[in-house]
Amino acid sequence: MPPRCILCGDKGFENRDLCKACYEELPKHTPRCYQCASDFISPHSNGLCTDCLENPPAFDETFAPFVHQGSIRYLILQLKFHRHYPSARLLGGLMADYLQKTAQLPDCVIPVPLHKNRYQERGFNQSIELARVLSKQLNVPLDLHSCIRHRDTAHQIGLNALQRGENIKNAFFVSEKFNAKHVALVDDVMTTGSTVHELALALKMAGCHRVQIWVCAKAR
Repeated sequence: MPPRCILCGDKGFENRDLCKACYEELPKHTPRCYQCASDFISPHSNGLCTDCLENPPAFDETFAPFVHQGSIRYLILQLKFHRHYPSARLLGGLMADYLQKTAQLPDCVIPVPLHKNRYQERGFNQSIELARVLSKQLNVPLDLHSCIRHRDTAHQIGLNALQRGENIKNAFFVSEKFNAKHVALVDDVMTTGSTVHELALALKMAGCHRVQIWVCAKAR
């Protein structure tokens, strides 16, 4: 069947389930801090925001093609809470298009893992579905086993930045067999960055030299 727009039902373009008009209306990012993808309050010549200059995160770069609002938020919610696999294919494809133009490809991609209890409860991890699409389209190996979420943390929703950091602290374990030097962590949305900071920290302690964050959208 020919592609049809998930959002309006019109004819898709460039073999995507999205029409040209809906694509043009997607909330795309303007220039932001290259390390955390936050809006600039006072931009610096080196491309970093004040927060990253004063308190740099463990990860090195963030690639987020969209803002978490409007149609992008709808597509992510459909994927995350309704297992809408066509949304994963569409969002992953849009991310791949963006990353091919902007990112140096890593040794492997690692989806942000769920704790086994949360995974059994939901039976689904949207980050894995996005990472599968990215791995295939960018021809980068997918690593589903090196990083484990060994502490069952509370939901991050509703917590402020400080609470999120404390909640996720020491939540991840990296296998002793892990030996990649440049990785990309894949997730759907980045809010404060506390989860990917903690996972990047664990990877750096395991010997990784460079950690990129690949997310579909950055929350404001």
